[in-house]
Amino acid sequence: MCAVTLGMVAQELKVQNKPYIDFRPLHFGILVGMNFQDIEFQNVGMQTVTLEDGTQVEQLITCDADKWNPGFNVGVLADLRLGKHFSLRLSPSMFFGAKHLVFRNFNELDELGNPMEITQDLKNTYLAFPLHLKMSAERFNNYRPYITAGINYMVNLTGKDQDIIQLKRTDFLVEVGIGCDFYLRYFKLIPELKFCYSLGNSLDTNHPNELTDVNKRVFATSVDKSRNQMFVFTLYFE
Repeated sequence: MCAVTLGMVAQELKVQNKPYIDFRPLHFGILVGMNFQDIEFQNVGMQTVTLEDGTQVEQLITCDADKWNPGFNVGVLADLRLGKHFSLRLSPSMFFGAKHLVFRNFNELDELGNPMEITQDLKNTYLAFPLHLKMSAERFNNYRPYITAGINYMVNLTGKDQDIIQLKRTDFLVEVGIGCDFYLRYFKLIPELKFCYSLGNSLDTNHPNELTDVNKRVFATSVDKSRNQMFVFTLYFE
């Protein structure tokens, strides 16, 4: 009976790779990943528009991001050990991506009776500074699941242009995620999935006044608030 029990334990437990890596007070890594970007708009509804001849008309224009657009991100990682199950992580990163916007003018219809549409590819490059608290479970063999939560301060590096919609230079996002540490022979591989959401209005509300094309202004003023949101899949190498 003892021999059977010992055999079962031997099958469950394995030799641990990198057994002391989590006991380091501070360790570093690199990261690569994919992000899927979206944006939520608050449309103003019916608005009064002054035409070139001075007359005023009521127009209804809506704006929406019609799909989640893929992008990629790269960066570095610093992990500060706070205790057996907790660590603080800072991972400065570069995010590259775009958002596909569709504007629908309900005052102008096509031959099928549908609102006339125009589109915009809102390209963006962000320098991000995510700060997360990582809460890990007990390690079993060579894997250790965890959850994470924190904030992300992002700086929009995209220059000013004459596109219809422009976002603010900075944005704060709240982030939550799940992942798992896999202890390989020479390094630790960490796949992670997280969701990010803006805490405030990310729309540059002064941009419509800077447009030189007056025909674009009615589209630019059709929204007054926006919030960025992303799903991010990342691979960390420690």
